[in-house]
Amino acid sequence: MGPGTTVRWRRRANRWRRSVLAALICGAVVLPLSGAARPEIPAPAPAALAAPTAGTLDEAYAANRANAAEASRMASAHGDRHRAAADRSMADPSRRLLAFDGRGAGLATEVFGDLAHADRVAVLVPGSDTNLDTYGRFRAAALALHRQLAAEAPESTSTAVVAWLGYETPGTVSTTVATTGRADRAAPKLRSLVDTLHGVAGPGTRVALFCHSYGSVVCARAADGLDVTDIALVGSPGTGDDSAAGLHTAARIWAARGADDWVEHVPHLSADLFGITVGFGTDPLSPDFGARVFAAGDGGHSDYFDTGSVSLTNLARIALGETTEVTHD
Repeated sequence: MGPGTTVRWRRRANRWRRSVLAALICGAVVLPLSGAARPEIPAPAPAALAAPTAGTLDEAYAANRANAAEASRMASAHGDRHRAAADRSMADPSRRLLAFDGRGAGLATEVFGDLAHADRVAVLVPGSDTNLDTYGRFRAAALALHRQLAAEAPESTSTAVVAWLGYETPGTVSTTVATTGRADRAAPKLRSLVDTLHGVAGPGTRVALFCHSYGSVVCARAADGLDVTDIALVGSPGTGDDSAAGLHTAARIWAARGADDWVEHVPHLSADLFGITVGFGTDPLSPDFGARVFAAGDGGHSDYFDTGSVSLTNLARIALGETTEVTHD
């Protein structure tokens, strides 16, 4: 198979995948609105901790690592070697876990950098199919952003990145991915996290939210009056609001989509079906929405945090407050 044939095959495969995904999400309008069941994996209850402060941060990290280690032992005894390995990785002494819950699909909040002294904090909010079993790819995105910030930040500016897997994400191929239900339940938790970050790093710390895919719906639901400087929506299917003004926030609202992101083909509709909101309305890249649209390059749906990418460079500039340096298509 020559290079030309390979490229054509990939394009056909991408078109097929886009069509299937668009059809599935459209189908959620008429399919029964029920979520897929998650396998139950035994794990201890999360560590009982008071809200962390700069002085207790290391104790919180240690307690959550210990909880992850116990979760690993329980998963191993249950015969789930994959989850046991994932939990064991979380328990490594190098990990800074602000929160951990190994039950069910699993939740975790991980810090990269010195949160207690950070001037700028970027919070990553994931989209569908993110859980402890797939956490590695989400963590890789956070690490890439952390490295980019460290490389670009002025010498006097300290930065940190928080990977927030703080809610049960929907499955990509599920009816829940086309409704706001998971986002509505996640929003108070995200608001609590932002309060925690200001409590640890101090009220003068500037926090930005980077919201991927379905995570943009979560951020939109949490945005009202939230103490953040910027909210960036990448690969977003919509927010559930008709405009950036509808988010009721003083934060700058940004939006970007890679040229090869299949989300472009998701219908931008919203309807009330039996009391449940289905679909997410206006395209965040539409002029009608009113976001600050920035360049994301040629990448696909999972490429926004790739090292060296246009999107990662722009996201780092947003996190650092270098808004005039952000490039546009």
